[in-house]
Amino acid sequence: MHTSAQAFDWRAGWRYGLMGLPLAFVALPLYVLLPNHYAREFGLSLASLGALLLAVRLFDAVIDPWLGRWSDRLFALSPAAVLRWGALTAALLCAGFALMFFPPAAVSAANTRLLVWLGLSLLLTTVAFSALSILHQAWGARLGGNEAKRSRVVAWREGFGLVGVVFASISPIALGIPATTAILFIVIMAAWLAWCSAPVPLRQAASLATGAWRGASGLWLPWSRPGFRALMAVFMVNGIASAVPATLILFFVQDRLQAPAAMVPLFLGCYFVCAALALPLWLKVVGRIGLARTWGLGMALALAVFGFAAQLGAGDNLAFGVVCALSGVAMGTDLALPAALLNGQIEVHGDRGQSEGAYLGWWAFASKLNLALAAGLALPLLGEFGYAPGARDAQALVTLTWAYCLLPCALKTLALALLYFTHIRETP
Repeated sequence: MHTSAQAFDWRAGWRYGLMGLPLAFVALPLYVLLPNHYAREFGLSLASLGALLLAVRLFDAVIDPWLGRWSDRLFALSPAAVLRWGALTAALLCAGFALMFFPPAAVSAANTRLLVWLGLSLLLTTVAFSALSILHQAWGARLGGNEAKRSRVVAWREGFGLVGVVFASISPIALGIPATTAILFIVIMAAWLAWCSAPVPLRQAASLATGAWRGASGLWLPWSRPGFRALMAVFMVNGIASAVPATLILFFVQDRLQAPAAMVPLFLGCYFVCAALALPLWLKVVGRIGLARTWGLGMALALAVFGFAAQLGAGDNLAFGVVCALSGVAMGTDLALPAALLNGQIEVHGDRGQSEGAYLGWWAFASKLNLALAAGLALPLLGEFGYAPGARDAQALVTLTWAYCLLPCALKTLALALLYFTHIRETP
């Protein structure tokens, strides 16, 4: 293992960041493919699947802060302990994924047993996924450094994550689930081996001597930091603003644009590819104007793009492709910069080397809560104001446009204002 240094070149970047690929690769089938697979292949009802998935995901979100404190305890022992547990959680993640998609014939023959099997295997997979993600993110947070270095660390991880999303959107359809599972096993093993040779965070003896990681008080430590509370407010408002169109994009494409189903993968692919390509450009901007101002610039671009999207109608497929490309570019700032700002807050408050896991546990909790709040906000509003899937009447489509385009704009504007008053205005 290499020691941490202020420089973070491409060699260090890919060794640390590669784990982002299998984590993103497994997330897409887990959240998108799984319900459809169990409904079509095994005939489980959508109501049963929905209730089970909701229960497991809520449990997964709630335990994230405790997984963060567990991460801090491992880092207090040694980086080698973190890597050992990283290997174990990676193995459990792969095992859970395989068990989830390949239930035994005796189990799949009965709905009750199949639901129990799905619940247990999904719980194993999601908890292992969350634990491995937090360990990996905490490792990057503990590398420290200036704004440029922190943004590069996160960008390498998220860049590989985008590659994983693109592969995961293609692999199950083109190669099938068995091949997708085999690819996951190979890639996650390669990523762990690369992680073993990545730069190692500097250990701080104070975290052991003071016992700052012990007990429930450490769990709530981040909330005692005003900088964290301010950043979390921006992150959650902006996160809901980004999650609303992600929740509604299929409705908008099918009903507002009335585009063929074959266009959906093209739109999504354009979005993710442009986000990945934009990351190096945003890092150059960070070097000139700093993290907070660059994030604000990304928010402003998203505002302009969704304001334009509100004018689109049936047949405007090419224009919506441009919307996907530019919103992907804007999303690049959401991927790399908030986590880099969080790492800076950990440094400013003197918690580096002691409490990164606590911060990242709450951060993961907020990320999952954003998705739930977006669905809970947008979907009921659509129904309340007269939209239903498949609607073509003018009022219903206006409602859909307001929800997909203008609600995110309102939330982005609020997030941008919060960012300005809490971060940009305070930065010389």
